[in-house]
Amino acid sequence: MASSSLIYETGAWKDLKAHVEDIEKIHLRDLMSDTVRCKSMIIDFDGVLLDYSRQRANFDTLNKLHNLAKAAHLKEKINGMFNGERINSTENRSVLHIALRAPRDSVINSDGKNVVPDVWQVLDKIRDFSERVRSGAWVGATGKVLKDVIAIGIGGSFLGPLFVHTALQKDPEAIEFARGRQLRFLANVDPIDVARNIAGLNPETTLVVVVSKTFTTAETMLNARTLREWISAALGPQAVAKHMVAVSTNLTLVEKFGIDPNNAFAFWDWVGGRYSVCSAVGVLPLSLQYGFSVVEKFLKGASSIDQHFYSAPFEKNLPVLLGLLSIWNVSFLGYPARAILPYSQALEKFAPHIQQVSMESNGKGVSIDGVPLPYETGEIDFGEPGTNGQHSFYQLIHQGRVIPCDFIGVVKSQQPVYLKGEMVSNHDELMSNFFAQPDALAYGKVGIFYVELPSPFSGLYLSLFSKPDRTELEKPGTGSVMT
Repeated sequence: MASSSLIYETGAWKDLKAHVEDIEKIHLRDLMSDTVRCKSMIIDFDGVLLDYSRQRANFDTLNKLHNLAKAAHLKEKINGMFNGERINSTENRSVLHIALRAPRDSVINSDGKNVVPDVWQVLDKIRDFSERVRSGAWVGATGKVLKDVIAIGIGGSFLGPLFVHTALQKDPEAIEFARGRQLRFLANVDPIDVARNIAGLNPETTLVVVVSKTFTTAETMLNARTLREWISAALGPQAVAKHMVAVSTNLTLVEKFGIDPNNAFAFWDWVGGRYSVCSAVGVLPLSLQYGFSVVEKFLKGASSIDQHFYSAPFEKNLPVLLGLLSIWNVSFLGYPARAILPYSQALEKFAPHIQQVSMESNGKGVSIDGVPLPYETGEIDFGEPGTNGQHSFYQLIHQGRVIPCDFIGVVKSQQPVYLKGEMVSNHDELMSNFFAQPDALAYGKVGIFYVELPSPFSGLYLSLFSKPDRTELEKPGTGSVMT
């Protein structure tokens, strides 16, 4: 899919560059007064609502961004990915993480072979193994139930699964399925991380999942050897095969390590590490904790947005719109960072996960052909759940620097609290902040240095672009909102 032409040489790119001056003349407050514009910038799909009306963009901007997508042949590239073309030209591989959550009867080819049956063979193996462990049919070397799991991995083998685990921990259904069990993640080669993970655990009731595609990742394998010694010292070397399993494709090294190759769960070279949470990398430890039926719902949700991304027109396509607006903010308006602000403590590990997905994917300064680019590409992602972030770095966002912000809210709390005598519930108090902060950033206030929050509202999700003026503080930025 490599192209000989560079996107910044196209008329669509140059048209957007010229358009920046027009947008700079318009205050976001004026853009927000256009009700037709604002209504057109609210889109929903499958329970997710995106409001990007606070982005520093008008109809003309969006038309030009869609022209840029056409110039980049975005639709053809999406089709190429879903068709299994080798769009990863660096490694000459397909990019098919979409196959990891595809329905069983789907057909997704790589090198002429439908890979979906292979995916479901592994998923069925995970379902069977996790049910045996959870039910007590599979026990440890001393006959005790394996109720504690430590997943060893780093990068995508850690950040994605940890994000999903954290998001599920206080979900009422997930709580019931996880009762009496615990899941921990060991990533850092620092021995402190090892000490924290094994603290309070009994080797007799612990199952270790070693996640390494090649079984050669330095940090992961050192941690794996450390926990192998922990198990062996307590239960004997013969216990390793009952207390350690692998997610890997290198069965030779798996067996040499002491793990039964029959207890190795495969994934494929067309799965990038940062996209691997829907493979055995994430599904195995999560299924051991919550049961496969809970994790399967997560896979179905991912498949739903995959199909939306593939088939929805760009004007209504959530991933495409967010991607185009990101390019607009970074490469044209010149804002290098994005704050990811989930107003949900369950999503506290979302920003670190997106940091890898986005910054590792877009962390390049050259084109696909290796040509140095004369403009900034990827954005710097950071974030913290609201309202914690409000007492940390929001001061800079309000009165210091221009930082695009994605505000993410959840309509219904996993753990609602209603206190007698309180005017609002705890969740409504949270969501009043969620609604107030984007508006405070978008509208601004001349000469104000502290913003009182308005009265409570219900819940939504907003993604905002903040642009405070450092002299009069009357020029807010733009943003988008997702609920």
